[in-house]
Amino acid sequence: MQKSRLTVWSKRVLLVAVGLLVLALLAAWLYLRGSLPALDGTRTAAGLETTASVARDERGVPVISGGSRLDVAYATGFVHAQERYFQMDLLRRAAAGELSELFGARALPMDKARRFHRFRARADVALKAMPAPDRALLERYAAGVNAGLEALSVKPFEYALVGMPPRAWSASDSLLVIWAMYFDLQGGLLPRELSRGWLAENASDEQRAFLAPESTQWDAPLDAESVPGEPAPIPAAAPAWWGKPGTAGTAPLSKMASAPLSAEWFNTVGSNNWAVAGSRSDSGGAIVSDDMHLGIQLPTTWYRAALRFPDGKGGQRSVVGVTLPGTPVVVVGSNGHVAWGYTNSYGDYLDLIALEADPAKPGQVRTQAGWEAPTVHRETILVKGAPAETLVVRETSLGPIREAMGRSYAVHWTAHTLAAVNVNAQKLEGADTLDQALAIAPTLGIPAQNFVGGDDKGNIGWTVAGPLPRRAPAGAAITYPLSADDKAGVWDGWLTPDEYPKVVNPASGQLATANSRQLAGAGAALIGDGGYDLGARTHQVREDLTALGAKTDVKKVYAITLDDRAVFLAPWRDRAIAALDAKAIADHPRRAETLALLKSSWSGRASVDSVGYRVTRAYMYALYDILFENADQQMAAIDPKANMAAISARWPVVLARLLDARPPGWLPPQFADWQALQLTALDRVIADLTKDGRPLSEATWGRRNIAASAHPMASALPLVGRFLKVAPDMLPGDQHMPRVAGPTFGQSERMTVTPGREREGIFNMPAGQSGHPLSPNFLGGREDWIAGRESPLLPGPAKHTLTFVK
Repeated sequence: MQKSRLTVWSKRVLLVAVGLLVLALLAAWLYLRGSLPALDGTRTAAGLETTASVARDERGVPVISGGSRLDVAYATGFVHAQERYFQMDLLRRAAAGELSELFGARALPMDKARRFHRFRARADVALKAMPAPDRALLERYAAGVNAGLEALSVKPFEYALVGMPPRAWSASDSLLVIWAMYFDLQGGLLPRELSRGWLAENASDEQRAFLAPESTQWDAPLDAESVPGEPAPIPAAAPAWWGKPGTAGTAPLSKMASAPLSAEWFNTVGSNNWAVAGSRSDSGGAIVSDDMHLGIQLPTTWYRAALRFPDGKGGQRSVVGVTLPGTPVVVVGSNGHVAWGYTNSYGDYLDLIALEADPAKPGQVRTQAGWEAPTVHRETILVKGAPAETLVVRETSLGPIREAMGRSYAVHWTAHTLAAVNVNAQKLEGADTLDQALAIAPTLGIPAQNFVGGDDKGNIGWTVAGPLPRRAPAGAAITYPLSADDKAGVWDGWLTPDEYPKVVNPASGQLATANSRQLAGAGAALIGDGGYDLGARTHQVREDLTALGAKTDVKKVYAITLDDRAVFLAPWRDRAIAALDAKAIADHPRRAETLALLKSSWSGRASVDSVGYRVTRAYMYALYDILFENADQQMAAIDPKANMAAISARWPVVLARLLDARPPGWLPPQFADWQALQLTALDRVIADLTKDGRPLSEATWGRRNIAASAHPMASALPLVGRFLKVAPDMLPGDQHMPRVAGPTFGQSERMTVTPGREREGIFNMPAGQSGHPLSPNFLGGREDWIAGRESPLLPGPAKHTLTFVK
């Protein structure tokens, strides 16, 4: 009887526990639903000039219409807040160095690095200095953001997880969102300068010219077939650190051969854009294609939208493309007359100026401008669950002071100036011709980008969008730290739009940029080299465009974004095969298997089923690890992101020249010959690819190139965090080809369009419109992005309509 009662009570307890769990899950579900956006109905909006509406299609892509541009800004802010507020909050906090307030001490290192630049204080100054109409646009957008946040019955779920309420949005926060993009797009400039400063002290002039070439055969400039000039000769001897296995100086070859690969994702940079002139398009209008490469996460970087408002001439302006949550304008898109897109320009926009001190002048430092006393700022960083921390920032007239390599440097960066941020991108929405767009682009307050545009008349052109400093002497581009006596670090204001380099309607009828060197001529010095990509992508895109022939269309131009041919890596495969000769594979079955796979499992593409591609790629990076390990360890002590790859993305060409020429003065002494070096690299690859017990034949590129996008809070939810992730996807593509794809980095959007024919435009994005896991638009469209399917650029028929009235 007692056992029977125990069984009954056990069942009752289990049922109660299950019931409580169901209730808890139901409560969580209802809570989450409370933060879903309003899709239909009519809302009263304070300060509205006329009316506005948001008509969403089945994918959640809105047409945001209004009787004025300010009303559209309000509605855009409302929509952004309801769909993406936490993302916007992270962007402004990342720029301002305020993440510790949400996440505690673990975010302090990043906050200190960002707070050093004092962008919160700069944003307040920049907002006050803006023209009144621009300030009004940001203020109306901020009003819409706060109204959208307030209209949610439950605040975004992320704030419940961090235990903090959301903070209201301000107009200056939108400027911080732009500054967040400076860190994304120009954040490598400072470690690059520090890296090159280390190289200047640890290599001769001849060695530096060889190790960090200004151009290679892969460059595909816009104004010439190639960059003229012969490559720097290989010096007779290598630097002292060359080929040493770390700061210890020596290591047995057996240990080197089994060391893990560490450099596999260096120089994974990207963004492609290109244009085909109307003379070569089937419609007579230009075709513009753009795919910006950024981190791939949930929610995705961009928010799709079409904006409609009066054009001031008695008509309506329609603009379609992507917006950046936190800002009120279309970033990349088409307005019916002009289409445009960007790639990061990787110009030289930051100088390190070594400051001098004198005991006779206590508290002062000397720059090119003379002696001055730095201003001292005490920045308070709020830390969740801990006392606030104070960061002391000393700032000169050239910028804040960074201590490194036993010296004090002024960080002279375009991002520190008022020219760095504005909302002039709004003017592109109203551009009627390519010439107008090219005149607007240099005035944009954004990280300097390659601007490629085309218009409905068939014109195409390139220039730089964003501020370019006027250097003294004119045209000087500085890539190494400067002394206080060097006047080259002095900036005399900013170049005017007329002074910017431009390429318009080239005879080829095509233009393409992909982060590599843009110009071979004199205009190159106005931009400088701030870490150009190797140029293989640009080279391949140029060939793809040429292959389209005399006439082409939007679909064929879009298809170039999916080109995953391994043009750049093919010679590296040949070198690996040559190294694995009969003597090398004798009594080495794993090497023999590697050779067989290099021959049989190679499609000539970065395809998911290719073992040969993965081995080839890893072989190139293993050589980097062996030859640059010592240098990278020394530079990492200066800055975590400082390394030889930061000094020059052209290092693969440097290594290729050495392997082909085999100069004795560059062979590290622990190797008997150059083949022994290559075999050590290949043995390291084999050990790495089989370390989990899988056979080498299963080490496909797809098993390495896996994208598993996740929401930033997924790890904080052990039970339901899986709903904030996507299943891992094997991705074709890689860094040195148009289809850039990596585990956490790749094509954040793909857009191809002829202005005036937007109905034929094509668009892909790696996730949906919403940042809410219960929204049907959380992941919508990802399958098209993975497969490269041609989905429409324009929103479809309205499924939901939200109206704003006075």
